Amino acid sequence: MRVAVAIPCYKVTRHVLGVIGAIPDSVERIYAVDDACPDGSGEFIQAHCTDPRVQVLFHEKNQGVGGAIATAYRQAIEDDVDIVVKIDGDGQMDPRLLPLFVHPIMRGLADYTKGNRFFRPESVNGMPFVRLFGNAALSFLTKLTCGYWRIMDPTNGYTAIHITALRELPLEKLEKRYFFESDMLFRLNTIRAVVRDVPMDSVYADEQSGLQVKQVLPEFMRKHASRLWRRYVYNYLVRDFNVGTLYSIFGVFLLLAGFMFGAWHWVESIWRNQPATSGTVMLGALPIMVGIQFLIAFMHYDVSSAPTEPLSRLLGRVGESDLLEALPATGGPDA
Repeated sequence: MRVAVAIPCYKVTRHVLGVIGAIPDSVERIYAVDDACPDGSGEFIQAHCTDPRVQVLFHEKNQGVGGAIATAYRQAIEDDVDIVVKIDGDGQMDPRLLPLFVHPIMRGLADYTKGNRFFRPESVNGMPFVRLFGNAALSFLTKLTCGYWRIMDPTNGYTAIHITALRELPLEKLEKRYFFESDMLFRLNTIRAVVRDVPMDSVYADEQSGLQVKQVLPEFMRKHASRLWRRYVYNYLVRDFNVGTLYSIFGVFLLLAGFMFGAWHWVESIWRNQPATSGTVMLGALPIMVGIQFLIAFMHYDVSSAPTEPLSRLLGRVGESDLLEALPATGGPDA
């Protein structure tokens, strides 16, 4: 398979040459995307890098990491490569780990692989507690939003994707900035791509992140809520109507009915200064308990319905010759 590497370049002139130099020889192409870098990363690479595999792509305006990777993805589709690996240019991702990300895709076990810094306890020894806790909370939120319940470390940018899945993605709709990795997982779930984690260790270079948590947290919550609703509507109302749909509808209905009934009689008991009867309390509590059970069943169904058959096996091997062989031997054009 033809493997390419995409490197978003923004203020990475101190590390990018070392990153490029450590990329294995098995990689055929390297796309370095200068995202309107004020340090001139693209010109710096062209002036100091002699690797013939490197192709520098330029943005006139800064688009963020998502915009840079989308540009590299489009070039990879045009060059008809098979797998595209995304590595940051700041030295925090070891290019020597690249085979670990590529092999599951080559073996037909996944369409998309991503790094997981939480797989081994030793990997998080040097990680600050605040980042560890925040990443764990964000991982659970992303599981809800994207439907990939077996992944961890959703903001990890060390990824690889098969060209079959890449061609199915609406690259023009991908988030361009900090929400890119989470949005990528959401888009992959809508096309039923298989995602696998790859264990890796944490590496902290001297580059400082431009992410301000207080500024982006409200935006992150809004975008997660939007994608959670869209995934539910698409997977459980539009694409399919299944037992999970029934679990969720009846669960929400019973919860709301129980809360509304209980709240009404609670207010009425205060107004009349008379406690509610045990039967009234049970009529309010029973729908709530049953509704919770329905929602738990829905969560169990959602966890078990994660994609398991890679698109690269379903779609990647079907070509024109396969379709011609599937036509009846004696049939004409209209058969």
